[in-house]
Amino acid sequence: MSSIFNIQTETEFQQKCLETFRYQYENVEVYRKFVDYLSINPREISSVEEIPFLPIEMFKNHLVLDKNSSAENYFQSSGTTQMTRSKHYIADFGLYQQSIYESFVQYIGKPEEYVFLGLLPNYSENPHSSLIYMVDFLMKKSGKPDNGYFLYNHAELFHLLEKLSAENRKVILFGVSFALLDYLDFCDAELLKHITTENLTIIETGGMKGRKEEMTKDELLRILQKGFGTEKIYSEYSMTELLSQAYSLGENIYESPNWMRILIRNTEDPFSYVEEGRTGAINIIDLANIHSCSFIATQDLGKVENGKFQVLGRIDHSDIRGCSLLVS
Repeated sequence: MSSIFNIQTETEFQQKCLETFRYQYENVEVYRKFVDYLSINPREISSVEEIPFLPIEMFKNHLVLDKNSSAENYFQSSGTTQMTRSKHYIADFGLYQQSIYESFVQYIGKPEEYVFLGLLPNYSENPHSSLIYMVDFLMKKSGKPDNGYFLYNHAELFHLLEKLSAENRKVILFGVSFALLDYLDFCDAELLKHITTENLTIIETGGMKGRKEEMTKDELLRILQKGFGTEKIYSEYSMTELLSQAYSLGENIYESPNWMRILIRNTEDPFSYVEEGRTGAINIIDLANIHSCSFIATQDLGKVENGKFQVLGRIDHSDIRGCSLLVS
């Protein structure tokens, strides 16, 4: 399936989607049962918009894995012991690694050029977190001795950023939203003036989830911009059930790689789509998910304009989910 990373045209994308749909209908039992339950004839599907999208909740109670594969391991969503947590069984970690690398290079740069710091738990604490796996993979690609996790070590992180700033090193700071805010609470404005942001890229990965007062993404970005003294805060959008990532280079406007696409469904009619620029629920096509399901109906709200998208919140009554629960 490496050919998905070479998709260039809309025709190639549509063709690969239809091929993937037919394969997954035949080989992923829970997806086949879902399509059959809808009384949809797979032979009549001729466009991406006609493909049924599997509700993301299916990953909580069903094995979503094609019958020709065996799982090397799994990713598990964040949550409490009282919550039913999604599991995404991974048959080919090489696909995930290539997806991580190709997307990062496309939107940010070559990981080999950066020091990676995380306001996140470390990999040994969360081996089933897709986010932590991603950051850990990028750290390994980087190979820099200063790479590390600093969720509970704000003073150590400050002094390291100060040192790297003085050395004009290029730095990526990944953090869940509330951890970035906690760090700003620790470092007052006078301290942060000692760190130049010219070579510092901050990537927030979402996640408030009851840890701090809820706020809109735009409010969060404004606070982080002011606190870190930078014009732009980048964002990363993915989830346990995906093997691909979208990136925002500021202003809460995301772009996805050519093997990933966002469609906006009508919240009143899940089998229809809203007009461009209108708000609805997010459907995701992730062709890297060849061994599970590439067509997922999420509980996130958003809108698409000019090929880019925004994430605007959650559908009412959907489960709280997100990276901040990693450290609950």
